[in-house]
Amino acid sequence: MSIEGSSIPLTINSVIAESNEVNLEINKKIATAGQETQENVAAKEEEGFQTKKRKKISEVWNDFDTVDGSKKAKLYEKWGIENKVFTIIVDNASSNDLAIRYMEDTIQRSRTLACEGNLFHVRCCAHILNLCVQDGLREIEDIIGNIRESVEYVNRSEARCVQFAECVQQLQLKDKKLIHDCKTRWNSTLEILSCALKFKEAFKMFKERDPFYGCCPQEGEWNKAQKICSLLESFWTATHIISGSEYPTSNLFLQEVQKIKSALDIYAQHEDLFLKQLASKMKEKFDKYWGDCNLLMAIAAVLDPTKKMLAVEFCFPKLYSELDVSKHISKVKEIINSLYQEYVVEETNKGTPHLYEPESFGSSSARRSQQNSVYNWDDFDDYCAKVEISETKRSELVDYLEKGRLKKNEIPKKFSCLEWWRMNRMQYPILSKIAADILAIPVSSVASEATFSVWTRVIDSYRSSLSPDTVQTLLCGGDWLRHIHGLKRRLKKLKLIKKLFFQYLPLKIAV
Repeated sequence: MSIEGSSIPLTINSVIAESNEVNLEINKKIATAGQETQENVAAKEEEGFQTKKRKKISEVWNDFDTVDGSKKAKLYEKWGIENKVFTIIVDNASSNDLAIRYMEDTIQRSRTLACEGNLFHVRCCAHILNLCVQDGLREIEDIIGNIRESVEYVNRSEARCVQFAECVQQLQLKDKKLIHDCKTRWNSTLEILSCALKFKEAFKMFKERDPFYGCCPQEGEWNKAQKICSLLESFWTATHIISGSEYPTSNLFLQEVQKIKSALDIYAQHEDLFLKQLASKMKEKFDKYWGDCNLLMAIAAVLDPTKKMLAVEFCFPKLYSELDVSKHISKVKEIINSLYQEYVVEETNKGTPHLYEPESFGSSSARRSQQNSVYNWDDFDDYCAKVEISETKRSELVDYLEKGRLKKNEIPKKFSCLEWWRMNRMQYPILSKIAADILAIPVSSVASEATFSVWTRVIDSYRSSLSPDTVQTLLCGGDWLRHIHGLKRRLKKLKLIKKLFFQYLPLKIAV
């Protein structure tokens, strides 16, 4: 995979082995912006303007210490990407902050980071959302425990299953299955709560028939579970969206953040004391962490032709106080202008025309040129060329922002933000390159299968004993096979078939 001329966003994810070693999975993701290299042309013909497949590299290091940043920096030099790293996405941890600062200092010794490093360190948005959700679920741990135990109690005996099914049929409930949850995945916990709430009356009737059933939640506990589900719904939706791996996610997160913030603001003013206190606590943590990634989200939203600057002007008043709104909007405009100018300068330096060929030293004309250089305007043509190119390219950003956004009736059913930029790269040659670099940045460092995990990822001794080469082979091989055979699409079909199947069963206790 060629990375010539590309900026690379890296995601760093850690899993802990039983030996207390930390395995870091480093993913690099590249999106081309229409550069006409032979490899890019071939890639476009084969797969269009899509994000290239990730190359996953596994390295095993001992527990985090103060030199982790230097080890990472050496690896980037080894891979030949030390001058191409654009952003690094990591979990929200103090040890990561220390390593990122070291790497930032190391990189800045050899080159300047984009926007003075404002976009270099991106915190994993899924991790931030998980921290807020855990605060909510922690408030009803006992209730969740009772619901889990209730499901297990019914499922433990065939006679109880039959008796519970009779309660469901007598109450004429539409739902036909109970589910178990995975204790380490909060979306699964949310699903078991939602499912159990549908069977609330059935559990009450079952309690009257079974004198040994003693873990049925009280009415007040059912009410709390219902409130938690309604509060966490926006978190569930946002986490699902940002965990996608087959489409850009950075341009989608701003609107989800605004929805979450609006929901927390409403619940923080709720007349119900339980909801009010819980929402206020979650809002405090949300406000503390989300600001660290707002610049990336805002710029990505601006580069989405269906949103542009209007998205920032719409969302920021709902995210900030009246005194801070204009300051933050101005900051976004300043950063995107600065980023654009950096790309303009880079392209100008690459493409500055040579207006004349220098003559060999010692010739009579060369000597005349040296003697008259103080008196003529030879440098004026060079200056004009640079200024004219800069002014021409500067109008790209103004032209893009002044044109209206794509309306709903103008957006295709299967709209791709990257595809739009590929189609318009001739009109916006500089902006399309910025869009490719920004939209390639994932807002989550967490693998999609671990997005909802509330625990640290732990691997057993067999997996942790594999060599880095073997791990890399397995990761890349699995990624390629899923892409070639479309296993994700098949899984979606299987889930739909399973859902339809259960609708026609009288009752099924499913795990």
